[in-house]
Amino acid sequence: MAQQYNCLKCPGYCCSYPIIQLDKRDVERLGKHFGLSFTKARKKFTVMKWGYKYLMRRKADEHYGKICQFFDTEKRRCTVYKARPSVCRFFPGTTRCGYYDFLSFERRSQDDPDFVATTNSN
Repeated sequence: MAQQYNCLKCPGYCCSYPIIQLDKRDVERLGKHFGLSFTKARKKFTVMKWGYKYLMRRKADEHYGKICQFFDTEKRRCTVYKARPSVCRFFPGTTRCGYYDFLSFERRSQDDPDFVATTNSN
């Protein structure tokens, strides 16, 4: 069955998850992408907390509070798509994305093709 969502029309909800877990291979891939050793990539791109060895560092985002450090908050796109972590490559793991379904419904209901459902109250 074909994929029934379009990441290019999403503002990056999955990139805002508080836990974006990486594995050693993901850190190596990011290091290679930026011309860094594993050790330098680990220090620059990951944090160790909540019992996880490699968690993606995050940065401020106007819509979700925090988001993956590699997410372009202006264009709402991944800046390391070819080197993205495994969890990003396989998300959502099905042919449907619940957030995309919700967002599509809200955009139709609001009659606003750019509507972004946020966790922040403005």
